[in-house]
Amino acid sequence: MARIMEKMRISTHRQLFCSVYKSAFRSYISSCRAVLLPRFGGPEVLQLDPKVPVPDLKPNEVLVRARAVSINPLDTRMRSGYGRSIFEPLLPIILGRDVSGEVAAVGASVRSLSVGQEVFGALHPTAIRGTYTDYAILSQEEVTVKPSSLSHVEASVIPFAALTAWRALRSTARISEGQRILVVGGGGAVGFAAIQLAVAVGCRVATTCGSESVERMLNAGAEQAVDYVAEDVELAIRGRFDAVLDTIGAPETERYGINFLKRGGHYMTLQGEAASLADRYGLAIGLPLATAVQLKKQIQYRSSHGIEYSWTYMRADFEGLIEIRKLCEAGRLKIPVDKTFPITQVKDAHEAKDRKIIPGKVVLELS
Repeated sequence: MARIMEKMRISTHRQLFCSVYKSAFRSYISSCRAVLLPRFGGPEVLQLDPKVPVPDLKPNEVLVRARAVSINPLDTRMRSGYGRSIFEPLLPIILGRDVSGEVAAVGASVRSLSVGQEVFGALHPTAIRGTYTDYAILSQEEVTVKPSSLSHVEASVIPFAALTAWRALRSTARISEGQRILVVGGGGAVGFAAIQLAVAVGCRVATTCGSESVERMLNAGAEQAVDYVAEDVELAIRGRFDAVLDTIGAPETERYGINFLKRGGHYMTLQGEAASLADRYGLAIGLPLATAVQLKKQIQYRSSHGIEYSWTYMRADFEGLIEIRKLCEAGRLKIPVDKTFPITQVKDAHEAKDRKIIPGKVVLELS
């Protein structure tokens, strides 16, 4: 009985400590630096604000002290106005999807993480409070323990790209060992992640990429890497595939991607038209129109080719994030970082991406 009472006393003290700590933290961290997007435009519109409010955590949320955040193509497109039908009424917003850092506080119902742990994760594409900030907020399903083998910079480029590829290959196509997979555009982060995920499952992978990426694709396990500039893709790639992930989404890549598929295969493109149609015609017309366009293509290709057609995008998948972490720990999934910038130079970083001065991944570091 005495032992039970002692355990209860210790538990009560711990709960009290956590409560006091969270209260003290919240009263201390009421604001922080963040990069705001007050209007759409070029890199010059980005504003580093030193005192942006940090909202109170919901029960299922985690406050992450960001150490590194990556710049994704979605960030630069959103800055330029992509998704304005959704985001314009909500301006200013904070860009950024990926983050790697330490847990600073957790919501009342979070049990999987504790203060001080190093974590990484990614927000949904429609999040309006992104990760370009000292303190990012993610749901507990969007973040997990960081691979110990990776630095914060290395970890920050993985979650959004890898989860996008995971959604397509594992959730939609449900790839399995022995299947053949074609990744159109393997040189980008999503494509490169897709190659590694497919190889890890035991699939045979072919990909298209630029000449500078061919060796890296082969080293990652692709059986064939075709330079789409120097070679005729349709002549160079032989046979049929069980799934095609098209990260380019041009009319030409859609055409040959569809034709490369076996009957019963899956064609998945990252370039779905929902946001662009909503931007053009407004949400009320654009979203139903996008649904109609996708449905039309699904029926068309199912009838003409016997394949499944879908637009794919990233979404939170905790089980997927855990598997991605395990692959990183095993050295089977890594995305190279070309350059880092301090968060204070976010405009320069975006300009470098806009001008294609840096073709690969760029990371913003926070100290």
